[in-house]
Amino acid sequence: MMANEIRSGEAEASSTSTIASRSASGSAEGKRGTRKTRVGEVISRSMNKTIVVRTVTRVPHAKFGKIVKQMKKFYAHDEENKAKTGDTVRIMETRPLSKLKRWRLVEVVQK
Repeated sequence: MMANEIRSGEAEASSTSTIASRSASGSAEGKRGTRKTRVGEVISRSMNKTIVVRTVTRVPHAKFGKIVKQMKKFYAHDEENKAKTGDTVRIMETRPLSKLKRWRLVEVVQK
């Protein structure tokens, strides 16, 4: 009976030290990667704390090679409602904030 209690105590101590070492190393490894940023024009700000940003990317056509513009809309979080329609803004990728919002406003580049 005494041997079983000692063995279970040893197992308990080793499992807690393993958990402690994982959490300590987890914080050191927890560095996040670089987040994507985009620069675009605000095309709508009718929602509260939300802007719609249109980005234009120039890429060559797959078959013909002509440079074409690809336009994409992003819904971004604007906490202070400081971006106005027509402003050029920089947005950054973030955690999902709602059904459509995965970006947040970093700065207003040009008014």
